[in-house]
Amino acid sequence: MSAGTSISRVWPTPATGPLTDPELAALYGRADRPHLRVNFVASADGAVALAGYSAGLSGAPDKRVFGLLRMLCDGLVVAAGTLRHEGYRAVRLSEDRRAWRREHGLTEYPTLVVVSGSLDLDPAQACFADAPVRPLVLTRAGVEPPPGLTEVADLVRCGAERVDLAAGLAELRRRGLDQLLCEGGPQLFGALTAADLVDELCLTVAPLLAGAGPGRITAGDESPARPLPLRHVLAAADGVLMLRYARDPGAAPSAGAAPAA
Repeated sequence: MSAGTSISRVWPTPATGPLTDPELAALYGRADRPHLRVNFVASADGAVALAGYSAGLSGAPDKRVFGLLRMLCDGLVVAAGTLRHEGYRAVRLSEDRRAWRREHGLTEYPTLVVVSGSLDLDPAQACFADAPVRPLVLTRAGVEPPPGLTEVADLVRCGAERVDLAAGLAELRRRGLDQLLCEGGPQLFGALTAADLVDELCLTVAPLLAGAGPGRITAGDESPARPLPLRHVLAAADGVLMLRYARDPGAAPSAGAAPAA
């Protein structure tokens, strides 16, 4: 760990000295039941991107936690628009993180899960063509895949007019993907929130003002406010804050959540 990626705990119990990767992994951890974690980065004034991309908000400490959260999950969920716009590559991990997964009885790599109602996807994109584990695509009934997509990914159809996220997540869990990490984008986060499927939000706050223009980390139809208690606050030397919010351990998603796009 270099000085540029140093992260310390400041709340609820301040820690003396920087946290090691094993300490960070223990702080975030894996839940003891099916769990959906959402991970985003935003500016201090709430922007989700700089010059159109989230990478402009993310520094070395954020990338460190970003990688650890991927290490901890069974499935990495991302919307098709974010996959295309951010140019997702194959989901691969370093040797030490693959070793951690083997030691904890997990497959070497998490499974990429793409949410797409239109199947406007490029089978040649590296996230499909170079994937170490065959990706899954949550989609709806009646949509025809582009040539070559079913050769590199498995389609999971859930919902008629829109992708039924509750049914899709249930199918992922039936396949053994209990611990899910969602990396966006905002429309997918909004839909998951509306369906009351979000168990945890990990939010990195970059110490800058982006100004007017960029959207927020969530978008879509309005939905009821839901409590999500703060669990920890971490800080990096460059002023970046890392906030973790999660449902109470005994809480469960609402029954009968509506389908979402």
